[in-house]
Amino acid sequence: MKMNSKITSLFSCVVIVLVRKCICDSSLLVNTHDVTIKLKDVAVVSIITGPSYTPINGSLSITVQHSDIAKVNSTGITDLSILEPNQSTPIEITASSPGKTDIYTNSTSSLVNVNDIYFKVTVYRVQWLIKFSTAIGWIYFVAWSVSFYPQAYSNWKRKSVIGLNFDFLHLNIVGFVLYSIFNLGLYFIPELREEYTNRYPRGLNPVQVNDIFFAVHAVILTLVTIAQCYIYEKGDQRVSTTAKVILGIFGLFLTISIFLAGFKVIHWLDFLYYCSYVKLTITLIKYIPQAYMNYKRKSTDGWSIGNILLDFTGGILSMLQMILNAYNYDDWQSIFGDPTKFGLGLFSVAFDILFILQHYVFYRHRSDSQYVFQQ
Repeated sequence: MKMNSKITSLFSCVVIVLVRKCICDSSLLVNTHDVTIKLKDVAVVSIITGPSYTPINGSLSITVQHSDIAKVNSTGITDLSILEPNQSTPIEITASSPGKTDIYTNSTSSLVNVNDIYFKVTVYRVQWLIKFSTAIGWIYFVAWSVSFYPQAYSNWKRKSVIGLNFDFLHLNIVGFVLYSIFNLGLYFIPELREEYTNRYPRGLNPVQVNDIFFAVHAVILTLVTIAQCYIYEKGDQRVSTTAKVILGIFGLFLTISIFLAGFKVIHWLDFLYYCSYVKLTITLIKYIPQAYMNYKRKSTDGWSIGNILLDFTGGILSMLQMILNAYNYDDWQSIFGDPTKFGLGLFSVAFDILFILQHYVFYRHRSDSQYVFQQ
């Protein structure tokens, strides 16, 4: 009898688990997660039940993260017991002010999985600014991508790399390799994508195809330029001890990070972020050796101004896009709350201005024949 009782209890537990799983497998869905609305307009979204949905005693509450940005059309309570399979329940979202907000749900029943029932709402001021911002994004993407070619062409035409700082090149290649590792890892490796999703459940993967193309393209063109340093005339130029020490510190830091990730002290996603932090640091310092070299030589010969003009164009348009988006979505926090991206763009543009002044103002009458290069 005891054995039969245990079997009966076990069978009951299995049935309960299967029933719960069946109900939870028929979780509610939405027709879209991303909702973009013009200020004062109304968007209609839907909560959808699957074909195997079973009515449940309970209710669904809808909460707006920032009620000053968007409002829903009702009290936000949905009776789960009156829903039917394959039913679409419309919800109206009214845009009250520019900005971004999440609309999420909670259920009084533990049998309903509401993890997928959310909306990421973006309210904008002006429609044409969205298209204009997109166009600016493509223009600066092309400008930055093309900016690697003038230097390589100049080296080929002169058959010389004298005037091109080797510290800059080696810092640049390390930076872009790390940027490529970050982008490729987060885009192509399922485990890393899953880890990112678990850490940021409602966040979108920050890496797009154009990010991968730009990073890999930058690595290839920088390698081509470095290869030219071994083929063409270079004088006494070499990588400085200071640059070697800096790169050695970066290498040691990343090596330790790899071991920590391998022994599961940190996550591999953390390692990718460490790569991005090193890349950001390199972006801050990589132009210093070239600017100082131009100052010592009192010349910009060998340092392509075409590269600088394209980089300057890309940097200005990148910051302009950030400002336009901040205005259109009332998202100034993206600039002033987290100034890293904007600050790096501003820093790069400042160096571009310095290089332009060096080329067209300070040393415009100097040429290779007027100085002897000294490392």
